[in-house]
Amino acid sequence: MRTPVTIAQIAEAAGVSTATVDRVLNRRSGVNADTVDRVNEAMRQLGASVIVRGRPRVRTYRFAYVLPASPLPFFDTVDRLIAQGAGDFRHSHITEVTHRIDVTDPAEFAAQLARLNDCDGIALLGPDVPAVKLAIADLVQAGVHVVTLFSDVAGAKREAFIGADNLAAGRVAGLLLSRMLGPASRKRPLRVGLLSPATRFAAQIERRIGFAQAMEERAPQVDIARLTDLPESDDAARDALRAWFEALDDSARLAGIYTVGAGTGGLVRALDEAGHTDSAFGLIAHDLTEVHRGLLRDGRLAYVLQQDLHYGVMNAAKVLRALCEGVRGALSVVQPKVEILTAENLA
Repeated sequence: MRTPVTIAQIAEAAGVSTATVDRVLNRRSGVNADTVDRVNEAMRQLGASVIVRGRPRVRTYRFAYVLPASPLPFFDTVDRLIAQGAGDFRHSHITEVTHRIDVTDPAEFAAQLARLNDCDGIALLGPDVPAVKLAIADLVQAGVHVVTLFSDVAGAKREAFIGADNLAAGRVAGLLLSRMLGPASRKRPLRVGLLSPATRFAAQIERRIGFAQAMEERAPQVDIARLTDLPESDDAARDALRAWFEALDDSARLAGIYTVGAGTGGLVRALDEAGHTDSAFGLIAHDLTEVHRGLLRDGRLAYVLQQDLHYGVMNAAKVLRALCEGVRGALSVVQPKVEILTAENLA
């Protein structure tokens, strides 16, 4: 007697989606060999001599977005975009949960991340530290798919990075600032500032490296003054920068600043107090926050480097789902480009 078996039963036994089973049954491309073997083995164990093609039961996947708990505009923007995507997630049979975890204690951040092993996939925006790499390895070992979002964790067992090339973004900033300095940089000693928080985020470290590379290649005579422990709040950043400006020697004129993180509002206040109000002063920052939008309109920011955050958030879910379903080419990720925003092309 032939045994009727549904596609949903085969999918459940093989641990894949019903769409994947349908692709295997119809010999369509896009399914890797290991997944085909799992589906065939599930059919054999179920005795699937007759396939009942009723309406398939679509599996819902549970994905977690893990973000820093820091109340910075960039992280809040990403959080808001995830919430706004809820309708699209439901349409794709995805349940998303956002976790905001304190990053001031990397070990505790890693411990909380490791507890999310009941998810099908995780999109992680976290610090690049050994404890987090170990937590990612444990999650992958437990069968959880992990991708990093906007800031990578180098050397970790994550399966994909979703975000712009941050090294290239830093190089773009160096190119723009060196062009703004122009011939003046060869006539008299000039200095540019490179500002960063005391960061463990790979994105900010890569931006610093890219900027320094581009400046050294295009304007080697320009001195780069670094401040790599800038506080992230505007008030604290202003105080730290006032002290930094006072400590700079007079061997070269400060002609521009590239800041890879937060605190731009405090930076502009400190510049005003230090007398750096020349319209030719080059100031470049990242991410189109409301503060940056206003500073662009007022001419205080020359450029803002931006990537499509909505695309990154939604693409992370798309890649995670493809990984869960064993789709061939799941890791063929088209990364968002770095966009150069000025006062002239604000939406």
